[in-house]
Amino acid sequence: MRHTFAQSPAPRRSAAWLAWTLTALWLFAASAQAQTLPISVSASGNHAEASITLPGLPGSPLAEVLLDFEDASGLSAYSLGISARAVSLSDADLLARLPDFDLTTVQSALPVMVTIEPPLYGGLRFNGTGRVELHTHLLPYTAGSRLRLFKAPVGGAFRDITDEIAAGSVRARGTYGGFSQFLILADLRPTGTVIANKIQRLRNRVELLPLAERAAFDDLLDDVESALAVADYAAALAATDDVRGRAQTRAGSYIANTWRATRTHRNHAGELAAGAATLRFSIAFLRDHGP
Repeated sequence: MRHTFAQSPAPRRSAAWLAWTLTALWLFAASAQAQTLPISVSASGNHAEASITLPGLPGSPLAEVLLDFEDASGLSAYSLGISARAVSLSDADLLARLPDFDLTTVQSALPVMVTIEPPLYGGLRFNGTGRVELHTHLLPYTAGSRLRLFKAPVGGAFRDITDEIAAGSVRARGTYGGFSQFLILADLRPTGTVIANKIQRLRNRVELLPLAERAAFDDLLDDVESALAVADYAAALAATDDVRGRAQTRAGSYIANTWRATRTHRNHAGELAAGAATLRFSIAFLRDHGP
């Protein structure tokens, strides 16, 4: 199931507003005593929204976070456990968590990290996947943009989960099978390297499945790699779609597909589907824009 976001016309932001906001955000990020940003959250059913602002400027969001789920229960502003903070571009601990110090970079126009860490007994659970959008007017959209949505366990290594970069000004979207921390980064790594990393991550996830489930997924990933080796992008995309389709078909009955705030369940089907979604994005980018 692919989630879609309603996309309303983006309000225009003046150059003066952008310049003032960037200056205030940089100063705020530089303050070690005041990094947490105000955030307002609403949630109901399978949808949640959060608006991130600067202190004293609630009407002009720095960014908005939209979350949609296939099948959630217990979703509320509290149970999400969402927060945001400004980060320093020279934070050594943060830079060490990026895939490549030189080629994956925090954007000075949006040095903001979003954390979604549901409280242990908040009651949130969901089946399958969810989809996240991080929307901001502080970054310009261009076709073939190298901006990407990255996700990490709290305090862990960041990885690219992008499945769409859309206009308005920038809407970075990704699919997930669980939570943690999110950043928009510029990723200048060779696309082939990114694809190889995503395939390996999918293979690592397959190794966690019941033994009877592994061979079919490994065969599909072999098909992806074989097609890429001869630049047959149509076949590579079809095999990637088959990975996602099989994860969704086998979910629940044969492969675990539930995430719980108690962290007692492993959402293997959701993670496989999410991994296939971001792999598809990178293969299509390679086809359309080269390495």
